Amino acid sequence: MKIIRAANELAAKNRKVCLAIGFFDGVHLGHQQIIRQTLADARQHEALPLVLTFDRHPNTVVAPNRVPRLIYTLPQRLRAIESLGVEVLLLIHFDSDFSEQTGEQFVRNLRRDLGQIRSICVGANFFFGHRRSGNVTLLRNLGTELNFSVHGLAAVSLDGKVISSTRIRESISAGNLDAASQMLGRAYSLCGTVVRGDGVGRKLGFPTANIDTEGLTLPPNGVYAVHAEVCRRGFRAVLNIGRRPTLQHPNPQLQVEVHLLDFNGELYGKELEVIFVDKLRDEMKFASLSGLSEQIARDIRDAAARF
Repeated sequence: MKIIRAANELAAKNRKVCLAIGFFDGVHLGHQQIIRQTLADARQHEALPLVLTFDRHPNTVVAPNRVPRLIYTLPQRLRAIESLGVEVLLLIHFDSDFSEQTGEQFVRNLRRDLGQIRSICVGANFFFGHRRSGNVTLLRNLGTELNFSVHGLAAVSLDGKVISSTRIRESISAGNLDAASQMLGRAYSLCGTVVRGDGVGRKLGFPTANIDTEGLTLPPNGVYAVHAEVCRRGFRAVLNIGRRPTLQHPNPQLQVEVHLLDFNGELYGKELEVIFVDKLRDEMKFASLSGLSEQIARDIRDAAARF
């Protein structure tokens, strides 16, 4: 998938463009419907399908105290969009200057830079522009003037309830990962860059890769059997989410640590993604490090039986 950072980078002045717009956290079934409609429009009108998304959640700039914990990292989100068959994506850097555009200015600028917009597809409740001044009604009014059609697609439902990124986050936080996977349309996974830890796992004989999950929604604390992927290689693994109470740190921080089975090497700076197989146990405090080490060995044996 080709990623461009500005609309005028797209050499499509003489070609119509069909556009999907959204933040698409999780790229769930509702988001997939929007993107697939855009792909269908492009085939029908012999146009170029283009997905437009943002490099950070808009609230990061316009409402920093209301930034949700995300489902996916940016690389995960881009991979999920690409998997739907998208060939070109416009990744907008969302900053304070960009946030000052009204909804109308945003659309008119896109029309100027892209040339011919044939259709725009969004969710029915999509808002955009400064002070949420843009919505589907505005898009349709501008579409009449600028000669593009608009799809404001209704939300997809599962079990009688609307699928949304918020609902998926709630399911993940509650440990209902099967429900999250159903709404995502793929197995839920957690992803992050491997960062340096304090080396306690290595001292215990079970080296772990610490994942940076800052800003992400996490499942409940505990120990899980997972499948891990790093450097395009797959491993069985055991993952721990928690504050490591046995170490009695005066200011314990939440950590996500992965012990890869049958692996020996350095992973610092690499992206590591895990898919959850089963929860093995809740977080526990042990009387000693030796007790913790014995339990980790039992966790590994238990995980082997779950795969």
